[in-house]
Amino acid sequence: MPQLADFAAGLLAATPAAEAAATGNTGLRELFIQTAYLAASVLFILGLRGLTAPDKARHGMRLAAAGMLVAIIGTLVDYQIVTYIWIFIGLVIGSAIGAAISIWMPMTAVPQRTAISHAFGALAATLVGISHYDHIVRIKEELVTRDVMAALGFEVMFGALTITGSLMAFGKLQELLPSEPITYPYQNQTNVALFIAAVLMFGYLVIVPSDWGTHGTVFYLMVLVGLAVGVLIVIPIGGADMPVVISLLNSYAGLAASATGFALGNNVLIIAGALDGASGFILSILMSKAMNRSFANVLFGAFGTPVESEGGAGGTTGAAVRSVSVEDAAAQLAYANEVVVVPGYGMAVAQAQHQVEELAELIEKRGGEVKFAIHPVAGRMPGHMNVLLAEANVPYDKLLEMDEINDQFPRADVALVIGANDVVNPAARNDPSSPIHGMPILNADQAKSIIVLKRSMRPGFAGIENALFYDPKCALLFGDAKSSLTKLVAEIKTL
Repeated sequence: MPQLADFAAGLLAATPAAEAAATGNTGLRELFIQTAYLAASVLFILGLRGLTAPDKARHGMRLAAAGMLVAIIGTLVDYQIVTYIWIFIGLVIGSAIGAAISIWMPMTAVPQRTAISHAFGALAATLVGISHYDHIVRIKEELVTRDVMAALGFEVMFGALTITGSLMAFGKLQELLPSEPITYPYQNQTNVALFIAAVLMFGYLVIVPSDWGTHGTVFYLMVLVGLAVGVLIVIPIGGADMPVVISLLNSYAGLAASATGFALGNNVLIIAGALDGASGFILSILMSKAMNRSFANVLFGAFGTPVESEGGAGGTTGAAVRSVSVEDAAAQLAYANEVVVVPGYGMAVAQAQHQVEELAELIEKRGGEVKFAIHPVAGRMPGHMNVLLAEANVPYDKLLEMDEINDQFPRADVALVIGANDVVNPAARNDPSSPIHGMPILNADQAKSIIVLKRSMRPGFAGIENALFYDPKCALLFGDAKSSLTKLVAEIKTL
């Protein structure tokens, strides 16, 4: 009887009515998938739009997360899925990692987390490209069309260099690698030669018909060269340029994902990758502009090498820094009418954002006004300071960008610099021999008095002395930023 039933089912499935029903189901499924992808794309765009304003950023992130959920649901109903076991395992592992990161990762590690995320995203795109190429050429033994090969080649080449480039950026940010540039003779020539070799191999793969022999060898050699290029173009870049590097790698990862979409015929990958690639590239341009740098200078300038300009840091030879006690610094802040706080990476490392917020609240209770000056490249990634201060519930309207706050420094009774270095260095304006000359900075030196919270006289990521520390109006309060701020808060409460 079971055999008869199977036979009857087979006959039924072979009827035109059954075929029409199957075709109809497939059509409805495809309609659902494309509708989900369209909805996800709209949510991604709205989410990105929400990130343009601090007070809308959380809502924007929720929209983007919802878009990703819709995209995943749309993908899970694809008729080409053979088994859900490995997909389910991947979802569980990925969700666990994402939850762990969001719960236990300190906000100070956001730049490193961003860099490693780019590496994993690029790794996914590269593995998909390699798998797709292998399936067509070696398993199906078919020729790869030129348009598909162009998408696959672009995907794996940029994906490969993004993997290792992001890992190198992670290593520098995590201080597993030296933050200063790692240089060697003929470094730029070597990098350019390798990149040209990768491009030539890419051209060969697109032009010459595919086969598993020479074609496959060139394909995998291009992947290896891409991995090498990623290492070699990032290690000569100093820590001061890491915000631009992270932004540029974000663009590369997006372009690789978009190319994956073209190779697989997946619309949501094309749109999401294009959004990521375009936004990352635009952000890189804005960051470079904020640093008065060009892409060529960022990628080939080995910026961050310790440099002594003539006469020291803007003519500070023989000058001495002036330290200040907690009691004197607290008195200045307590009786100031206007205070401008300049947060930097030192605040992030010390996780002192909550103490900063408490100090600002105390000053304002005593009748003073506190504003926060945010430099575009303060910290280790775009928006680093905004994220930390928002976590401490500092009102958004008190966070002022460089162009908004710079004219207000001359009116400030005190500029309180917390762990910032290169972004307040007057050598950028006054010392033509300085590596950062021409870089827009916060005009902290124009305040009536300056208090700098700093661990030591160690240079910032640019590797140069800060002329601000030698200004007669400037006094340094040495120590861990969190500890110093806690002491300042306690002292002001006694006044």
